[in-house]
Amino acid sequence: MSLAAQPPTLDVDIFADDILVDPYPTYRVLRDTAPAVYMPAHAVWAIGRYADIRAALLDFEAFSSARGAEMLEDLAQFGTIGTVIGSDPPEHDVLRSVLSEKLAPRALKSLRGHINERADQIVREAVARGSFDAVTDLAQRLPVDVVADLIGLPKEGRQVLIEGADAIFHAFGPLTPRLQQRLPNVQAYLQYTRDMLDRDILAPDSWGSAVLDAADEGRLPIEAARTLMSSYMIAGIDTTVNSIGNFIQFLASRLDIWAALEENPELIASAYEEILRMESPVQGFFRTATRDVDVDGTVIPKDSRVLMCFGSGNRDERHYADPDSFDLHRNPTDHLAFGYGTHGCAGQGLARIEVPALISALLRHTDSIRPDGEAVQNFSPVVRSLSSLPITVTPTNIT
Repeated sequence: MSLAAQPPTLDVDIFADDILVDPYPTYRVLRDTAPAVYMPAHAVWAIGRYADIRAALLDFEAFSSARGAEMLEDLAQFGTIGTVIGSDPPEHDVLRSVLSEKLAPRALKSLRGHINERADQIVREAVARGSFDAVTDLAQRLPVDVVADLIGLPKEGRQVLIEGADAIFHAFGPLTPRLQQRLPNVQAYLQYTRDMLDRDILAPDSWGSAVLDAADEGRLPIEAARTLMSSYMIAGIDTTVNSIGNFIQFLASRLDIWAALEENPELIASAYEEILRMESPVQGFFRTATRDVDVDGTVIPKDSRVLMCFGSGNRDERHYADPDSFDLHRNPTDHLAFGYGTHGCAGQGLARIEVPALISALLRHTDSIRPDGEAVQNFSPVVRSLSSLPITVTPTNIT
């Protein structure tokens, strides 16, 4: 295709509220239009097919993260540039290496018992009330407790983490009134992370102290240490919170799946992978084309901002049979919900411990679950999440 030719175009606002409610029909149009599609509403390109996204995520030289993962570079200057998700090798490799030992499978395995106990306690407290909000009382509590403890943060002040992470993810899309309303939360969060990077505050032998060790040893400048700690706070909490909310909402609406997991708890892990595929907590991040890039016959011009649309790739019928249906036995561990390649989510191993632990505890302590009012969607441009999910449960005798 010639650069002078009219590019394949999809004239929709992918961040409009009506599409955010149910983006999947639009994703299908995106996939059917072309391997890469220009979206004039925001002057960006999007890649929506599974194989093309996966290939692009591997090619960091053509699709760079160094100019940020947000849609707008002006916002990226204050966001992801210089962070783990806003850098390319070799800088990215240096940042990632700081916590590589603490995120290794052996280190995470040692946390499993503590996470199981904490999940059980949180669930028992909520279930004892009969009715509760599965987002605020379950989904937000476990990841915040676990990650904040691992980073070494004091108990006081942690409430800023949820609102701050949510506000920062709003900055990945267009500059909207919703984002402008959240700018004070962004500022409060950034101030919190600056204040916390202090050995007198952080617990010894924590992730935070490991980041400070790297700065003291000259492996990182102190500003990079701040952004690194902030990155792990956001990535380790918000996406896990969202995937828990999506999982519980699905279970409350599909009593057949609830019954199947009660009978076979060993299927919880594969059910979680299928939920991640169907309702990716991060729907996509942006890259910048460093040159004219041919994506299966469609040329994306140099310097274009390109959305890697994980949510679309995970519903691609070219890769998954009957992709809009939940298959308990599919176990799609090759999904794109945690990204892929260089920027594959560093915290995915932790999420795969936390979420099954919470769902397992909920199944143990609950005989039945049902919605107790309307769920409230959080209209974030790149994150698929709920801000509220009222449910009612029937406790088991062991609660």
